[in-house]
Amino acid sequence: MVELDHQFSSDQPVAHTWETLHDLDKLIPCVQGGTVLETTAPDSAKAEIRVKLGALSVRFRGTVTIIESDADTHHAVVQVKSREVGGQGHADADVTFDLSDGGGRLHTKARVTGKAASRGEGMVSTVLDAMITDFTEKFAAA
Repeated sequence: MVELDHQFSSDQPVAHTWETLHDLDKLIPCVQGGTVLETTAPDSAKAEIRVKLGALSVRFRGTVTIIESDADTHHAVVQVKSREVGGQGHADADVTFDLSDGGGRLHTKARVTGKAASRGEGMVSTVLDAMITDFTEKFAAA
């Protein structure tokens, strides 16, 4: 399991960032390679992501669900559960958001198995860190 912490700044008020977090059609494309396939409920969507790990390109398909949401504290947890397309691997994550005026903090707990994990935890951690950094920039600007 890989755990990472990230902070980000935003010129948007917390109410706007909170609204973006709860709009999965806006949130999911903030992830590099992320695409919404189908919105299944206001707090859940089927999605796909393409990840490049060095020379290896892997596609995962699964669900993104907001499993915790506290509007008073602007705290939410988004759960990702996915399977490798054409393989036996999985990529699952719980991403905790703590938002405030001017930005916020993310804590990510991710578990990756299959071809992607065969590249080693160091490679997975490096790629995941870069993806989350890119995500926070896009999320802050959304």
